[in-house]
Amino acid sequence: MVREDLRNVAIIAHVDHGKTTLVDGLLKQGGIFRDNQETQVCVMDSNALERERGITILAKNTAVHYKDTKINIIDTPGHADFGGEVERILKMVNGVVLLVDAAEGPMPQTRFVLQKALEMNHPVIIVINKIDKPDARLDEVGDEVLELFLELGASDEQLDSPMIWCSGRAGTAAYNPHDEATDLKPLFETILSYIPAPEGDETGDLQMLVSSIDYNDYVGRIAIGRIERGVINVGQEIAVCNYHTPDKSKRARVQALYQIDGLRRVPVETATVGDIICFSGCEDITIGDTICKTDHVEPLEFVKVSEPTLEMTISVNDSPFAGKEGKYVTSRHLRERLYKELLKDVSLRVSDGESANQFQVCGRGEMHLSILVETMRREGYEMALSTPHVIMKEIDGVLCEPVERVYIDVPEEFSGTVIEKMGQRKGNLTDMQKRNERMHIEYEIPTRCLFGYRSDFMTDTRGEGIMNTMFDSYQPYCGEIVRRFTGSLIASETGESTSYGVFNAQDRGIMFISNQVDVYEGMIVGECPKVEDIAVNVCKKKHLTAIRSTGADEALTLVPAKIMSIEEAMEFIADDELIEVTPKNIRLRKRILDNSLRLKAAAAIKAQKK
Repeated sequence: MVREDLRNVAIIAHVDHGKTTLVDGLLKQGGIFRDNQETQVCVMDSNALERERGITILAKNTAVHYKDTKINIIDTPGHADFGGEVERILKMVNGVVLLVDAAEGPMPQTRFVLQKALEMNHPVIIVINKIDKPDARLDEVGDEVLELFLELGASDEQLDSPMIWCSGRAGTAAYNPHDEATDLKPLFETILSYIPAPEGDETGDLQMLVSSIDYNDYVGRIAIGRIERGVINVGQEIAVCNYHTPDKSKRARVQALYQIDGLRRVPVETATVGDIICFSGCEDITIGDTICKTDHVEPLEFVKVSEPTLEMTISVNDSPFAGKEGKYVTSRHLRERLYKELLKDVSLRVSDGESANQFQVCGRGEMHLSILVETMRREGYEMALSTPHVIMKEIDGVLCEPVERVYIDVPEEFSGTVIEKMGQRKGNLTDMQKRNERMHIEYEIPTRCLFGYRSDFMTDTRGEGIMNTMFDSYQPYCGEIVRRFTGSLIASETGESTSYGVFNAQDRGIMFISNQVDVYEGMIVGECPKVEDIAVNVCKKKHLTAIRSTGADEALTLVPAKIMSIEEAMEFIADDELIEVTPKNIRLRKRILDNSLRLKAAAAIKAQKK
């Protein structure tokens, strides 16, 4: 059976190349909205964090109708840290639309997602997006995309992929970059003609691979996937199995069945080959499981997702302010929430730590881990985070560490500073070329050497630099490196910060707090420019006397405090420091809060090294 009335396609690209904006245009011209309906920009970015950051974090399904064909579209993340989302949904589609920015050209994540699509032999439609940008390089970018196909070993059929020229924001597409375009009809037509229709045996026994998991408080876990064979009906008894444990299958019953139409899930009674469906009824189903007929259990192999490269410890918050702001504060709450996240995030790893109050969490990068922590924080969880560390591997008896490929695009006058800083961090320059008035520089650098550099990079380039990173490979360990070139300003007593205390402390460095903030002994209240920790008393009050002083009427001018996000805090903290995360605050602290005990511990460590 060939479903000519259906197409399943994923939109893949580097971050900020316009995937979600293009989906907006497809939805509008696919008849999902009324003509007079008011719609928001990037309607698929429904998560609050996605809207705040302006990026897609989770892959999402939608569907539009063109002529007599239903087109299931999956919008995917573009950031490298969420590559696992892209890898798993490629099993759900029959082809992909590769989006490339007309000015930037192919970027690191473009290479990654295209490589995965080519490995699965998916047909690729190349869309050069944002052709209306003033700095668009139409001819050069088209050639660069074809060169990328050659580098990745594409077949002759894949090299003949159609190329569409598009403006997602304007909602136009054309077969030629210089043709006048009025709508997205060329893209719709190319999807119908080039992306193969799903096919399979409708009369065979049911087989469906679960590629995504959603959760609803009323019906529990919802499995999402594409039917490879057979038919599924509401009320049908099914077998749930896994490729790695084919002998251990369990039975369940389909309680509710949905297909996606536009932005809604529409209840249906039955679905057949090629349909992307959502169903509930099996509470412990997970990504990678296969749904089969009870008398014919035949699991499908799930895609192998790239391994995480970064780990950190999440533990119960034990600061003096613990339990004051959070709803979920115990190790049991943390354990349940972290293991629950594993069910829908295939690139995350969670294991128990050294004590009952600690958990080792491994992810793709700092953003991957910080998004998880930020989500938990907004749900009411309190926790403490350790310094992130790279995951080492022993390959052929040699200790190896993850190495990133860094792509930097900066104005020419800042290139010298960037090269100097990357050299200090053991970066290996692999390519440098001039593009217009900007320099394009490529480096290979150990992942751990990049910690804390992104904020320095934005300062050094006055906000005009663009830096993208991509995991490259594991290479031999390159030795110790100084991770931080600054120290911490530490509160010496517990209390409420005063204007007088903060004013006297701000001469020592950059302050993280302002006045009238509750602090405790051992809490980090600022950054010291020297590589040393200094205890400061931000709770100090001005000594009052009956004698009028010359500076009595002078106003105390406080420098605005530097407010850190979770990501910035993860980059900043040293090995003897922690991040205290609560629903209301992000605080930095020392592991040992007592000043005298901390000095003794530091002296003992120095003595051991000698």
